[in-house]
Amino acid sequence: MFGRMWVRMVGSQKNLDDLMAQLRPDLSRESLGVGPDFPGVAPNPLLSSDARKRNAELRMGALALGILVDWREVNSNPRVVLMFDVETVGGISFRGIADEDLTITELTRLAPGQTLPVRYRPAVMDHYVALARDADPAHVQRLSEEIASRKRT
Repeated sequence: MFGRMWVRMVGSQKNLDDLMAQLRPDLSRESLGVGPDFPGVAPNPLLSSDARKRNAELRMGALALGILVDWREVNSNPRVVLMFDVETVGGISFRGIADEDLTITELTRLAPGQTLPVRYRPAVMDHYVALARDADPAHVQRLSEEIASRKRT
């Protein structure tokens, strides 16, 4: 509800995206390395029905591998925006953005170049991904081998 009220106050979703880019230029589409299809980082995903719906869909999304490029702390939860170069088993590569709440321990373990399992929505392809914390390690290993063998051929 607050998200809709905020959009009404600001005037439109585009104005909200512009406002977010002004407030946090490090979270702009250009800074994150994504194109205009990226809907933007929600000021508070818990208050955004679109963000809650997207997160629910991502939990059921297709598995891929993401190579961590960088991250930005959004607030002190610590909520972070993670930037990945994503590789799918089907050969698609794209810049993926994950909006995650991490523990301090998880945050201190982040390192550029790290490969992590992520989930994405193949039908949407809006650059959003989510950490696949529930992924079976054996499935992730098979996925990694399939992607590596595709790259060799």
